[in-house]
Amino acid sequence: MNNNKPHGGDSATPISLIVTGEEEPTWRPPAAVLSVTGDDSGHTDVICGNTSHLGMFIEMSPCLRIVGTIVSPPLVLRDAGLLAAHGRGVLLARRHLSTSSCLTGKMPPLRKTREKVEIPGLEMITYGERMHYVPGLAKPVFPKWEREEKDPFHYTSPPHQEMPLYKEKPCYVFHQRTSILEGLVQALWLTKTKLTTGLPAHILSPAVGLASQIPDQDERVQNAIRHARFWDTTEERPKKDVYGKTLLLNLLHLCGTLQTSHPSLSRRMFAESYSLSTTWTRGENMFQIRGLNGLLHTSMDPLPQVSDKQKVLETADEMLETFYPVSPTIDLQEVHLYKEVNCTGFSAECPYPHAHTLYFLEDSDPGCKLKPEQFRAKMMMFAFGNALARAYTLYGPTQSVLDQPITVQAIGSNGRIFQFLIFQLNTTDLTGDDGVKNQVWLDEDVELYDFAKVRPYIKKKEVRVPAGLKGYKPETFNKFLALYLNGVV
Repeated sequence: MNNNKPHGGDSATPISLIVTGEEEPTWRPPAAVLSVTGDDSGHTDVICGNTSHLGMFIEMSPCLRIVGTIVSPPLVLRDAGLLAAHGRGVLLARRHLSTSSCLTGKMPPLRKTREKVEIPGLEMITYGERMHYVPGLAKPVFPKWEREEKDPFHYTSPPHQEMPLYKEKPCYVFHQRTSILEGLVQALWLTKTKLTTGLPAHILSPAVGLASQIPDQDERVQNAIRHARFWDTTEERPKKDVYGKTLLLNLLHLCGTLQTSHPSLSRRMFAESYSLSTTWTRGENMFQIRGLNGLLHTSMDPLPQVSDKQKVLETADEMLETFYPVSPTIDLQEVHLYKEVNCTGFSAECPYPHAHTLYFLEDSDPGCKLKPEQFRAKMMMFAFGNALARAYTLYGPTQSVLDQPITVQAIGSNGRIFQFLIFQLNTTDLTGDDGVKNQVWLDEDVELYDFAKVRPYIKKKEVRVPAGLKGYKPETFNKFLALYLNGVV
């Protein structure tokens, strides 16, 4: 390694540093690296600049190990900026061999905050009376200026402890973006519910009969899928939140064509972007469901109960599944500012007070994407919230076993896979684990079709997935239609 020093401290003569593959380079102050060049002979030249303008370099042998045979000319050092005003430099940016050092952002050193010392009995002399800065005098501290009128753009909220809604006991809130860790198991414990896999047979059987079938049902459902995946967009691969909503609306419109044969369907209404709020106590903690949920199908008539009174009483012998040592309040928002409100989102004079079915889209919120397990837990929690809020409206806030259970349905989809859920609220006494439990029936991950491709999927000159709609499953739409006609047929 050969070092050539410039003649004179302020000379602009560059320094040429030869680096070979057998030994490590040792940088000599004082210069700033401007470029690195190499040749075919296995040598690398590091050209340094003016020392009077760029400060001092520290030794960079452990940071820069260049083998001459692998360096391709020209090569530029980006972060050669070990710059400081005094002494050896301070590393303010990472080194890159892509651009010059002038393009690297360098942060100034952090300023140390001066500690204010207050001595009792001594008053600092400030320049407040002189109305201008005076060197040597302390900075005055003026009282906070408050506006005479209220300005919403300059409002400062008081501390939480001084707000009228502040309470010492925390409340754990479940909202539309909550993703609970344990998923459905945690939701079952929070709502004191027994899970049954699959939908009841007496609810699915009416949709299979010919009287409830839509004319050319399979062909029209497949056309609804093609409209959502192919005909409604010009993109080769549309997003799930786009075609998922289109498919859901197409299926609901297709089910609505049965209104001529089932006039009771006219006693329903769709509601969207309504706010729900309900509160209950589980163990020693207080929980609350509030916020916006999916599309709601409301009705003038309540849904019939799924289980009879005898099966409801048998749930008292069931044991709830626990997830110890995980806390049941994990991933729930803990708040101290809350109000115990039970509201269905509709006024008392609403002609459609009974919640029939909630429709959820898995990718409806781009800022919050839930996994399938957490998505099913969200469906169950909001179905429980609508049923509990309705129970408080009908029977009051007293905790007891309901004489007439309240049933709410929920359907979730991502545009291809559907989740079907039926929740029956049997009791509002949710404090302990003993006694009558609520019930839920869940049929999860039901596929409506296998593939819907705009272009075929080809791998190794072989068509793996053909273009178009493949693998349509009519039994999935029969379940969708059965929940839609529940309470009518």
